[in-house]
Amino acid sequence: MPVYTVHAPVASGADLAAADKFTFVRDGFHFWAAVLSGLWLIWHRLWLALLGWIVMTAAVEIGLAQLGAGRGAIMLANMLIAILMGFEAASLQRWTLSRRKWRQLDIVVADHEEAAERRFFDRWTARQRGLANDQWAVDRGGPPPTRNIPGQPFSKPPPPLPQGGIIGLFPEPGGSR
Repeated sequence: MPVYTVHAPVASGADLAAADKFTFVRDGFHFWAAVLSGLWLIWHRLWLALLGWIVMTAAVEIGLAQLGAGRGAIMLANMLIAILMGFEAASLQRWTLSRRKWRQLDIVVADHEEAAERRFFDRWTARQRGLANDQWAVDRGGPPPTRNIPGQPFSKPPPPLPQGGIIGLFPEPGGSR
């Protein structure tokens, strides 16, 4: 089953009003990122990753051509870069989100993105309701009084310990057995 990471922008917080801005990033191999790397990076607006991919691809091609490698070796190197891009596409998305000051909220395991959203929001809304939005909470009043409030029956100091300082059925030192 695929694993999804859930991200939210820090500026808007992680409340119900910002829930439509949450992003789900699927971990694993991205086929279209491997086949059409440049277009995939543009589609997902990963501009620094696109720049890095262009520089790396050009450097590998120029470097191998300067070394006198054949077209087959250059094509093999480009295929390896494409496979690497397919495997690291989700990491590039998470890196870009963290650079844009988004934070990771949760990790969800589900068959597809819609099931991941449903599973995440079920768990997240239950947690939100439990923290501050519990409509069924009862106001229990102020904290209980403490011992140093004068005039209350339990404000008296506890009774003194027995002569030997031992409470219970323990033998007294020097006593008979």
